[in-house]
Amino acid sequence: MAFLTVAEVASLMRVSKMTVYRLLHSGELAGVRVGRSFRVPESAVHNYLRDAFNDTA
Repeated sequence: MAFLTVAEVASLMRVSKMTVYRLLHSGELAGVRVGRSFRVPESAVHNYLRDAFNDTA
């Protein structure tokens, strides 16, 4: 399983890093705290985007 940094997630989703932090803190996006930073499973990003796309369609 690959883990992404907040910056990598923001780039992949084309949103700001602050938006990624908001999603992590609200629980909408799964992530793991490593020291003072977060790591996000790549599968969690794809699941979030798929679910967000399906909700709007």
